[in-house]
Amino acid sequence: MTATELTPGARAAVPAPAPSIRARSRESDSSRLRALDGLRLLAALMVAAYHYGGRGGEIAGAWGGSPAHQFPTAAPYFAYGCLGVQIFFIISGFVICLSGWGRTLRAFIASRISRLYPAYWAAILLVTAIFALPWVAYKALPPSDVLTNLTMLQQPLGAHRVLGVCWTLWAEMRFYALFALCVVLPGATRSRVVLFCAGWTLAAAVAQAAHQPLLDTVLMPSYAPFFIGGIGLYLLHRYGWRDPIAWSIVLVSWLTGQHFAVAGLWHAPSVHAFSYRSTAGIIAVVTLGFVLVAAVALGGFRWANWRWLTVAGALTYPFYLVHEHLGWVVVRALHRTLGLPSYATLMLTVGLMLVLAWVLHRWVERPLTPLLKRGIDPRR
Repeated sequence: MTATELTPGARAAVPAPAPSIRARSRESDSSRLRALDGLRLLAALMVAAYHYGGRGGEIAGAWGGSPAHQFPTAAPYFAYGCLGVQIFFIISGFVICLSGWGRTLRAFIASRISRLYPAYWAAILLVTAIFALPWVAYKALPPSDVLTNLTMLQQPLGAHRVLGVCWTLWAEMRFYALFALCVVLPGATRSRVVLFCAGWTLAAAVAQAAHQPLLDTVLMPSYAPFFIGGIGLYLLHRYGWRDPIAWSIVLVSWLTGQHFAVAGLWHAPSVHAFSYRSTAGIIAVVTLGFVLVAAVALGGFRWANWRWLTVAGALTYPFYLVHEHLGWVVVRALHRTLGLPSYATLMLTVGLMLVLAWVLHRWVERPLTPLLKRGIDPRR
């Protein structure tokens, strides 16, 4: 979501290439990263479409009926929006490899913590406070669970989640830890990154076969291909498109990634299921994610050098954090209380969540991120 990758990500400057690497202009790299910012927001909007109109659950209560009835034509397509998470993970692999290259371990940790936590803390407190209001129809968690959520470790600790989307942040944190220990700590080099990708791919396959919960938790076989694929795409960005090893990393990641996406999201057609995603549709969306990030990596979006894309990237993470739960409240108020039509409610809810994301970015992230970063790494 960060997303910034998902999950959030970093808008770090591109590291200076080694003398043996083909030189690239600052303008070229800037335009590529601006396109990546736009792609992050697109992935977040996909997830929002899924949460508002592509699934059942609490959102059905907000609409006063199934979203499939509110959006009879669009709901089957909204159901594919959950794959925005996989696209986030591809982007995260790209951005984390970019931002971690040439950094010390302390600087890398400072950049990750300062990027993830300020908006996250604000979202936790905001959702808890709004859900505690007597006229809001959703129940706030007990104080102990809310406090545990502030650590971002609620899932392994067994606490209930304040934010439904935070499961993706737990996946991001594990990826950061693996990358920090295996690449950043010893120092990023091309051979070390390639070895990391190959080793993680093989280890994730072994974990999938072993059915050991600890291995699954650490190695994340279902999500590893997307992070690894993003790293492979960054190698293409850094070293050029004629790198067969980088292409091999991307190809294997796409092949295994589509497998896990289909295994996790496909089911046989059923009248009892809210929606049906076809195998071809899932593979197509996963493929599109890889293709779009590859196009950014290889300079296919040099022309998309618009400053507003940087703003879009800045809004993606806070939007991702708040849109689901607060969206329930807004949808209920606009559709059931004020009587606005479904599509007008959907568009207005997305717009209001983007405005709230801008507020969080302007008044939470911008002042707190540099303070937290300097507190962790004073040498900066």
